Parts: sequence; structure tokens; C-alpha cells
Amino acid sequence: MNALHQLIDFILHIDKHLEGIIDEYRALTYLILFVIIFCETGLVVTPFLPGDSLLFAAGALAVHEGNGLNVHLMAVLLMAAAFLGNMVNYSIGRFIGPKVFEKDYRFIRRDYLLRTHEFFEKHGGKTVIITRFAPILRTFAPFVAGVGYMTYARFILFNLIGGFLWVFSFLYAGFFFGNVPVVKNNFSVVVIAIIVISLLPAFYAAIKTRFPGKHG
Repeated sequence: MNALHQLIDFILHIDKHLEGIIDEYRALTYLILFVIIFCETGLVVTPFLPGDSLLFAAGALAVHEGNGLNVHLMAVLLMAAAFLGNMVNYSIGRFIGPKVFEKDYRFIRRDYLLRTHEFFEKHGGKTVIITRFAPILRTFAPFVAGVGYMTYARFILFNLIGGFLWVFSFLYAGFFFGNVPVVKNNFSVVVIAIIVISLLPAFYAAIKTRFPGKHG
């Protein structure tokens, strides 16, 4: 439970924690951010890692020249992390195959897989792009794409587009708006708003899965 509290505190005060990381690790912060984004998108067992809020906070802190971070270099590195993470996740799903839908695994929630599958049923390959903006689904989408044997060429295209749009939008939104006084002074509220809005697609998919005949 203590670990959960620490995770919640890290997410809600991600700007302060990230400031501490920058002060302590300086240029190595690029690597730390790369690893977090890679793991959130590349490992199906780590959907709890912050993505949207981390990108927003990183962009906001990159404004301050004294910390040595360059938002444009960060954008390139984190787009690469998002792309490579998805490719690894896709490859794992392709290796495991459809048998993963048959039962619950210790670290892989079958209901999350089914919700993501619902998105693929409705949106096809565009799911890889759409779910970039949805926590949890973002982690499972490339895995399910691999399980469903989406072709490499098609997945790479959607992966490139989705990774670019996701990193670019949140990182530069933080860069341009993260230091506006009303945002900076209410950063935790902004983070909560980002999480809630981002979770709406996952919530909708859950409703569709539970009540398949009552929507649209």
C-alpha cells in the first residue's frame, strides 16, 4: 500500500519530483525519461507508469534554461522511446499469440485486453493512434495488435504517427502552457484533469464491453 501511495504522490506532484530528478541527475534526466516512456509503452505489465502528465511536466520544466534540458532534443528522444516501446510490445504480443485471451495471467489483466480488443473492433488499425492518448489502453494496444497479427508495415505506420502526435502534443503543451501562472500554481489539479480526460476512452470501452448491446 505504501508503494501505491508513493506512486500517487509522484504522479500528483510530478513537477516537483521531476525537478528533483533534474537537480540530481542533470543530463541523465534524458535517459530516465526515455526509460519511463519506453517501459510504459513497451512492457504490458507497466500500464501504471505516468505518460501524459510526465510529458507535460517535462515540457514545462524545459522552459527553464538553467536546468540544461532542451525540449527539442527531448522530443526526439521520447518519440524514439515511444516508438521502440510499442515495437517491443507488439513483438511480445505476436510471439505469445491469441492464447493470451484464454485466461487471466498474474501480470496481464484479461479485461484490459478485452477492452483494447473492443477498440480494435471499432476503429481498426487507428486504435494504435487513438489509444496513445488513453492510459492503460496505450500499453495494451500494441500488444493486442501483435496478438492479432497486424502486419509489421501497417503497425509501424500507425506507431510512427501515434508516437509523434502523443509526445509532440503533451510535451509542447507543457512547454508553452505549463508555466502560465494559473497552471503552474495548480499543477496537481491539471494533472488530475489530464488523467481523467485521458481515461474517458478506457471507461467508454469498459461500458461497451459490459453492455455490448446498449450503445450505438
